[in-house]
Amino acid sequence: MSLVPLSTWTLFVLACLALALTPGPNMLLLVSRTLAQGRRAGLLTLAGTQSGLAFHVAAVALGLAALLVAVPLAYDAIRIAGALYLAWLAWQTWNSRDELNDAAVVAIPATRLYRDGALTGILNPKVALFELALFPQFIDPARGSVLAQTLILGATQLLVVLPFDAACVFAAAEVRRFFAARSTWSHWSKRALSGVFAALALRLVLDVRK
Repeated sequence: MSLVPLSTWTLFVLACLALALTPGPNMLLLVSRTLAQGRRAGLLTLAGTQSGLAFHVAAVALGLAALLVAVPLAYDAIRIAGALYLAWLAWQTWNSRDELNDAAVVAIPATRLYRDGALTGILNPKVALFELALFPQFIDPARGSVLAQTLILGATQLLVVLPFDAACVFAAAEVRRFFAARSTWSHWSKRALSGVFAALALRLVLDVRK
């Protein structure tokens, strides 16, 4: 008896495809960052957002995500920390100098780009709660290890999401290449990225659970 039947796995893949095609905070972040700072920045941020998603899958598998449901203070602490971090990114991006050429864009440390993507994902408790609600629908304790089933489904979700988010990055990079010759592109794309960070921060601030 397999841990995850093919029919269940297929339904899960379809659910992941629907989610991947639905615009969300990660997609908005990846597109805006690529438009402002180039394909390299977008791909490194993508590596970070994938790590953030993997973190939440692991949290569900280990039961940590259930803590956010049981202890509202933990949820609010992560939510506020995420909002503060995003607000700091908005301020930092707004006040950074305009990248006038590709060399300036490449100078952005890879660790910083990865970190921004990872922490933006990890410090969003909404993702943890969503994963906690999604996975039990496809897990059957009677078939064996719940941990193993969760990890199988989690790996599937990561593999489904990755190509869609990567396609967004490459598409945004082409748009950037088309408009990059305009003298004001760097300035206004950076302003737009700062606005995305600020909007995501505000979203977390206002996300008070009933």
